[in-house]
Amino acid sequence: MKISYNWLKQFIKLPKDPEETGHLLTDLGLEVEGINSFQSIKGGLEGIVTGHVLSCIPHPNADRLQLCKIDVGNGEALQIVCGAPNIATGQNVPVATVGTTLYDDKGEAWEIKKGKIRGEASHGMVCSESELGLGSSHDGIMVLKKDLIPGMPVAKIFEIENDQVFEIGLTPNRADAMSHWGVARDLKAGYQQQDLSLELITPSVGGFHVDSRSLRIPITVEDSNLAPRYCGVTISGIKVSDSPQWLQNRLKAIGINPKNNIVDATNYVMHELGQPLHAFDAEMIAGNEIHVKTLKAGTKFTTLDEVERELHAEDLMICDAEKPLCIAGVFGGISSGVSQSTTKLFIESAYFNPVSVRKTAKRHGLNTDASFRFERGVDPNITEYALKRVAILIKEVAGGEITSDIDDLYFKKTEDFQVFLTFEKVNKLIGQNLAEETIKSILASLEIRVNNVTETGMGLTIPSYRVDVQRESDVIEEILRIYGYNNIESGTKLNASIANSGKFEDYKLQNLIANQLVGQGFFETMANSLTTPTYIKLSEQLKEEQNVVMLNPLSQDLSVMRQSLLFSGLEAVNYNINRKQADLKLFEFGKTYHNYESGRIENKHLSLFVTGDKFSESWNTANNSGNFFYTKGTIERILERLGINSIKTGEVKSDVFSEGISISSGKAKLVEFGVIKKSILKHFGIQQEVLFADFNWDLVQETAKNQKTKFAAIPKFPAVRRDFALLIDNSVNYKQIEDIAKQTEKRLLQSVNLFDVYIGDNLPEGKKSYAVSFKFQDENNTLTDKQVDKIMSKLQQRFEKELQAELR
Repeated sequence: MKISYNWLKQFIKLPKDPEETGHLLTDLGLEVEGINSFQSIKGGLEGIVTGHVLSCIPHPNADRLQLCKIDVGNGEALQIVCGAPNIATGQNVPVATVGTTLYDDKGEAWEIKKGKIRGEASHGMVCSESELGLGSSHDGIMVLKKDLIPGMPVAKIFEIENDQVFEIGLTPNRADAMSHWGVARDLKAGYQQQDLSLELITPSVGGFHVDSRSLRIPITVEDSNLAPRYCGVTISGIKVSDSPQWLQNRLKAIGINPKNNIVDATNYVMHELGQPLHAFDAEMIAGNEIHVKTLKAGTKFTTLDEVERELHAEDLMICDAEKPLCIAGVFGGISSGVSQSTTKLFIESAYFNPVSVRKTAKRHGLNTDASFRFERGVDPNITEYALKRVAILIKEVAGGEITSDIDDLYFKKTEDFQVFLTFEKVNKLIGQNLAEETIKSILASLEIRVNNVTETGMGLTIPSYRVDVQRESDVIEEILRIYGYNNIESGTKLNASIANSGKFEDYKLQNLIANQLVGQGFFETMANSLTTPTYIKLSEQLKEEQNVVMLNPLSQDLSVMRQSLLFSGLEAVNYNINRKQADLKLFEFGKTYHNYESGRIENKHLSLFVTGDKFSESWNTANNSGNFFYTKGTIERILERLGINSIKTGEVKSDVFSEGISISSGKAKLVEFGVIKKSILKHFGIQQEVLFADFNWDLVQETAKNQKTKFAAIPKFPAVRRDFALLIDNSVNYKQIEDIAKQTEKRLLQSVNLFDVYIGDNLPEGKKSYAVSFKFQDENNTLTDKQVDKIMSKLQQRFEKELQAELR
């Protein structure tokens, strides 16, 4: 939110410069994120002086140029080449001298330099309105008044406003500070705490009076819950034109482009008081009546941005006798807005239900200054006052007369909140004893009325515009905010408590595995749990009816909770690949969300993504790609680190993999991983292979808890290794070899390892060669060759019988 320093000074005579005022605003909870300078004319016309044209003669080498001698007050006439058709001897004109910086219509700077034009020297430039930023005309040079003295800075002739603009990071609860008036009110309270009593200057509406009653437009509100208060008044005989310069400068300072005097007046009062207003062309209101109501779902309505929208049954609309005119509190319609031909106005000032406005704005993807305020809750008791204020301002800038009484439909007056504040709670929460008089002073500066005082506390009345202050703790927060967090003394005693937690707490296991993965070169990602509903179409296992849908989504692309970590991870992969980071190892701890018939369920997962090379390119590394088996090894190391050693592999059932396996421990399926289908990768614009592993972290954690830790002495006797080179069918896999080996020798066989695979020349068709090592060890004796040979013989026989294997 942007707040103008000059505008603030209309309400309160600030004793400090903008920087110190910004510090105070931050201390008051209105964090100033930056202070920017503003000039109504960029560059401030610095270097532009009044010049008197002494003579003009045709340029000897150009038909449309003239050589001008111009007195700029320094005792020496400048020669300037000018191509403007309206320049003439005797005129006073604005001259940009050599070295002056001008700005084009895009804000780009360019410098006036001495040079030659068609062979004739030119020492400056005679400027048009558009070149100076004083208007849009560029047909010829700007002619100034004849009584000006040559050499006078042009900046003194025109009103150039210099301002400082605060960029305030307004929190959603501070609806009361969404205006210059609200910020000034906070500053008054802040300075009062510094023993500076400043007057708050209220914009006067005493000049409001009805000139005639020639144009009354009756108002009907059909749902007082959606529109608890609605006011309207008519103004006739106005003339739509550009706003006066002071009004344009105020709006430009806070980043609003002036449109015309009517729209600018409503915008001005909105940013002045925080109350949104809307002006309708009264002659476009059919039947001369206003109806505030909802319409049938599917009704078409075209807004000011020329977009046709389909209305929802809960969208509150401002309508005439025949058609909708405006989406209440959000956006106006194209058919009823103010145009150059408008002469009669109907001005609306209302208090709309914040929840209704928020839902409507989100449904239609609209975020306007009006909806921003209505969503957070404007002051319902300022509605009529703001209407009078804008009516007076419109009469000032556009003429006309007020031609109706104010119709004010206020169905149930909003009552101020009642809160009882206990002194004990104040001192307990703040951590410091505040004097009773200090508390009273702060409450008075915040317009919180003290009704009664007892030994234990105070009965308070909170003004209705403070919608965020409804509890005792809220009042204490306000007291502390004005008193100053920096004024609270730090205690000398530090208390701490130590919680007892087991080694299988989720955060401990998560940090353990995260550190292991980072040590292996993985990077952790954190993705948004909100995602687009279209992703479920990429997998038949994801069901639309299981989506957890947001009631108030930020956008259609963030309207459901994710059912899988896959797609948000692929978004990260695609983002990095598009930025030339194609070698990726990523992991994420996150949750998935499902809406089952039995209720909504959250499940925690760990996801791994591997693509490209697993290590940086190097001369001594031949094959460096992060392949299927590298990913499988990473998964097994994770499970081993958690003490889960008894695992088995099986068929993967997920349809997101072109090939993959699942890993289980007992009946618990812990991990599914594999190569992601190309059709899914294509959806994300990824052309390289991506491996994905999905850990059911809840099951992993539960399985880790149930693992028994066993301790054994280091064997004193050496191990023996023997190898087989087996010629087997292509259909045989390593798992079959490993299972047969472990079934054959359960006591002495310690491990089985596949260390080489050969498929190619010199092998029969349909065959492959596996080189497998076997490690044997006896904890009590040294193994003899005879014992090992006997075991190897048994293994050979079983391999030959069950796998039709041959020794090479």
